[in-house]
Amino acid sequence: MRLEVTRRADLAVRALVALEGAATRVKAPVLAETLGTTPGFVAQVMAPLVHAEWVASDPGPTGGYSLRVALGGVSVLAVIEAVDGATDQGRCVVEDRACDGSHPCALHAAWASARADLTGRLAATPVASLVAGR
Repeated sequence: MRLEVTRRADLAVRALVALEGAATRVKAPVLAETLGTTPGFVAQVMAPLVHAEWVASDPGPTGGYSLRVALGGVSVLAVIEAVDGATDQGRCVVEDRACDGSHPCALHAAWASARADLTGRLAATPVASLVAGR
């Protein structure tokens, strides 16, 4: 597990928050300006959110992005994993090898506990709780 949030995951969470307050569909250039990125990168960030069916993407001159779900039902961890993949890569944090617990490294127990705490907190944090923090 990495101890960082990628730019893509950060933008995805922020995009969901931005869409929460939108009265109509939001075009990629407008969303890009709101997020401080490019329309091309917005498309890359939004694709996993559309695939997860949290966001609708409507093409054409009247199209844009809109929320399909209530953000109270989407966790921060779910967004991170939708964008970046599973947070548990099954790799040892100390040695360059798979980590299955059968031959634990010195940090295995502490890391497993810390990882469980972190992912538990992210899983328990709905994106809706971040809306007020815009």
